[in-house]
Parts: sequence; C-alpha cells; structure tokens
Amino acid sequence: MTRRWWIGSAIVLAGIGLVAFGCGSMTSRSPAASTASESITNNQEAGVDEGGIVKAWGDFLVVLRRGRLFTVRLADHDLAPVCMVDAFPPGSDLGTWYDEMLIHDRNVVVVGYSYQVGGTEIGLFELDSQGCIRHVSTHFLHSNDYYSSRNYASRLVEGKLVFYMPHYLGSYRLEDGYIRTTATLPSVRRHGDRAWEPVITMSDMHAPAPPSGTTALHTVVTCDLGQGDLDCTAQGIIGGFGRTFYVSPRAVYVWVHDGVHRDGQDEGAAPAAVYRLPLDGSAPGALAAWGVPTDQFSFKEDTDGNLNVLVRETGFGDSMGGPEASSGGVALARIAGAAFADRGLPAVDRASYTALPAPSDGRAFQNRFVGDYVLYGTGTSWGYADRGARADLFVHAYARQGEAAKLALPHGVDRIEAMGEDAVVIGTDGDSLHFTSIELDGTPRAVDRFVRAEASQGELRSHGFFFLPSGLGKGVLGLPVRSNRSAGFFHLYQGSAEVLYLSVDELRFARLGALASRDDDVDDDCQVSCVDWYGNARPIFYRGRVFALLGYELVEGVVRRGRIVEVERTHLIADLRT
Repeated sequence: MTRRWWIGSAIVLAGIGLVAFGCGSMTSRSPAASTASESITNNQEAGVDEGGIVKAWGDFLVVLRRGRLFTVRLADHDLAPVCMVDAFPPGSDLGTWYDEMLIHDRNVVVVGYSYQVGGTEIGLFELDSQGCIRHVSTHFLHSNDYYSSRNYASRLVEGKLVFYMPHYLGSYRLEDGYIRTTATLPSVRRHGDRAWEPVITMSDMHAPAPPSGTTALHTVVTCDLGQGDLDCTAQGIIGGFGRTFYVSPRAVYVWVHDGVHRDGQDEGAAPAAVYRLPLDGSAPGALAAWGVPTDQFSFKEDTDGNLNVLVRETGFGDSMGGPEASSGGVALARIAGAAFADRGLPAVDRASYTALPAPSDGRAFQNRFVGDYVLYGTGTSWGYADRGARADLFVHAYARQGEAAKLALPHGVDRIEAMGEDAVVIGTDGDSLHFTSIELDGTPRAVDRFVRAEASQGELRSHGFFFLPSGLGKGVLGLPVRSNRSAGFFHLYQGSAEVLYLSVDELRFARLGALASRDDDVDDDCQVSCVDWYGNARPIFYRGRVFALLGYELVEGVVRRGRIVEVERTHLIADLRT
C-alpha cells in the first residue's frame, strides 16, 4: 500500500469516522552541535533524538521541507535564511519522499523513501561554520515504505543513527535452524553505483513462530556517524506485517504480530513476539507475547530496566495508518529486562499482564507514559469530530498496584503530552479545541481547562507540540492550530493558521497569544516530496527565544506584559530569492 492510496482512502472515509489501513506490495507513486538540553524536538525519551523537520545546530536552525534543506542564522538576534539545497543527490530524478532529518556534529542525515528505487534513501550532508550545507553521499537500502502516521523511522543515540525499515518477504522456511527465503534481502548501494551489497545476512535474522499472514523482515539498521560516511550494520526479525518500533536510551524494541485475533485463543489477544536489541551490541533477546501496542507511546523502559507496554486485543501496529485503528480490551504488560532470552522464544508470564478498563467507543486510541503513570483515551485523529464529542481519560499508576482512575472530559482525547511530572490532554468537542491539565501527584485530577473557540489542531504529530518548563507545574507550551472546524487529515494540504502559546502556572493556563501565518502565496517550484507527510508547523523555543515555523514562514515573538508579540519574520523561499 502506498501513501497516496492510503491518504486517498482516509479522506473518503474520514467523514464516517474511519481511517483506511492495510499492507501489501508497493507500487510507484506519481560551529558545534546542540546539546541534548538544547533540543527543540518534543522527543519521547531524554537522550534519544527523533528524526524531524527542524533541528537546531549552534547558531542555526536547519529545516527540511518539500525536498529541500534550509538553514537560518540566529546569531546576534538575527533571523536570516542562509542557504537552500536539494535533499536529493545531484542529477537525481527518483521522486523520493523526504521525511526526517537528524544532526550529529556537522553531519545532517536525511531519511526518505523512493518507490522508484524500492528502498529507503539515506542522504548525508555536511554543515560548514557559515551554515551552508554540502551534499556528501546518498545511499539506498532495499525496503518497503517505513511510513507511520505517528511514529518516526529514525533515532539518534550517542552518535549512533538507528532506523527501522520493513521488507515484505511473502514466505520463508527454516532448514536445520537456518532461514531460507527466495526474496531479495535488504541490500545497500551508493547513489551512482549499480551494484547492491547485502546489508544483512541470514545469521543476522531472527525468526519466531511463523506468522499466519503476510511475512515481513523487520530490519533495524545502526550506523556510526563518526566515520564521516555511513558505516552500518543491521539485524532483522521475521514476523507478521504488524510492528511497533520503540527506542530507549539502552535498547531498540520491535513488537511484531499479524494483528489478527481469533476466537478461542487462550490469551484473548493477537499473538506476538517482542524483541530487545541492545544498543551496546550485546545479544538480542525475545519473548512470545499477546496483544498489540498502538504506537511508540505504548512503550516505556523504566529506570529499573523493566519494559512497560500498553496493548489492545487487536490492531495493526504503527505501519501506515495502523495506529488509528485498534479495538478490544486494554492491558498493561510489565516485563522484566532479564526475562528476554537470547535463545528460543519463551512466553511472557501471564502474571505480567494487568487488565485495564477499555474505552467504550471505537475511535482512535491515544496513550502516553508520563512519570509513574500511563494515560489513555480515544479521540478523532485524522477524521472529523462529532459535535458535542466527549471522552473518558484513564490514568493508571503502572509501577504499583491499584485501580485505574477515570476522568470524564468534555472533549475527545486527541493528544496526551507531558508537562514536567504532570500532563496535558488536548482534544476537540467538534467545535472548539480544549486543553486540560492533569495533576498526577496523588489522586489524578483535572486542574484547569483552556478552550480555543472554533479551532482545530494544526498538527497531529507529537513534534507539533512543545512544553518548555520553568519550574514545578510552570512553563510555556506551544501548538499549531487552525481557526476552523476541520478534519485531522487537513494538515497534509493546508498549513496551520498560527502557533498558539499558553503559559502554565500551577497547572493553570493563561493565553499568551499566537504567532500567525500571513499565508503568502509564493511558488516554491516543488520538484519532489510535495506533500507534508510529517507536517510543516512547529513551536520552537531556543536559547531564550520563541519562534513559530509555519510552512516556509519563520516568525519570532517575544512576551511583553503577558502577551506574545511578533518582532520579526522571514520567508525561507522568498527571502533567499531576494
């Protein structure tokens, strides 16, 4: 299934509250690096940077949009575009979708997918001290599309690039303990070369019990960026087409399944296997399990090394639009790190599962671990919300025994984010956008609510939100919004109207204001990657300054007398042309 097919089906079905999903064969579609403490990305885990569309590097911002890389100089309170380069290699016409970017030292890594090549594209660029970007090399790896409506394919952990890619096999067999398949295994070639070199061998592939449906090789590639070029190794997991990919500071986890629940199953949930691939290079471990995580936010590796996973009976994992469709009961699996076996596939102890209340409707499921709690509920996601929509928020202290709290909200649960040790739940009631703060110290409770009338989220991805803490229960948050009632999928075709900023004090909200787009109609002469699959708007807090990225517009604001006011703006295309 291609992205074009999936979003076309999603738009048709959004009006009746459904989102298309599936799997199948792919067809063609027409100065020094910043420290972790300076990250402008709303990362799930501290120390694990996620591929995004904007990154900070010293005195510069680097933006990836519609097949190009831009740099903007911020030094001495400046706000000036410096350069623009193509994300594709010189002379290429492969029509790649360029989705994610990471920066390590002077290296800029761009991750994309090409249907013409039939593989993941990894572009390596180098930044100079003036903020200009030079293309170094581009590599292709045979794979199917890694796209997920919620997850990110790439991570950066202590200079190691880690990314996920699926490779559908069709069938395989085991002979004398070895995997045999007639499919072409993932291989790599450099742009300009003809020869493909294997990136994985049979000995690097792990196979649990054969799945009943489509078979996929779930490949995790790790590259050392300290060598000046890509120096990569890979490990593969054979399983059903469903997968969920999560990276902690210590390990990569891949939960594989076929997404199918069968009547009469003893465990009452889809059979699965969860793999732990340590980042220190030690032996991988695996366990047989049950259930389906919805997305990467269904996982949390705690400080004691336990893996906590919120699962539902059925679902499709984080492939394509899979996170938007799950159903059945809810349970928390709490798995000790020592339980993962480096040989065989022992089952997770049934006592490791705790049954939790299930939402009463079939809307899109959202979940998030915040502090010692896991929060979950349902909302609209990519579709339209019914007027008067409301939902229950469930809050469970995952590290100790106890009943899950249920909080009735006058809106859906479309986004759950951490605000320090507490949380904010954002969702629509079909007419307005609500922000509800949730105190998690003691008995969970809703503290305050801010309502932006006649508005919708401008971005659905986790990177669209950012909270900058300034003390216990204090800080500033930003979120792109649209000033109308619209479906979630509009973010692919319409830019956000503005980035809204709220101050938070003792979990109570105050409106600071917004930095808005002028919606200047500038022809960008887009050649490739002309749909913003990963969104195009972000709140940015960097070195005491506040910005809003709104498509090609970068707007700076400052807070004066409790209100945010614009002080400067630039247009990445128009200002470079002049």
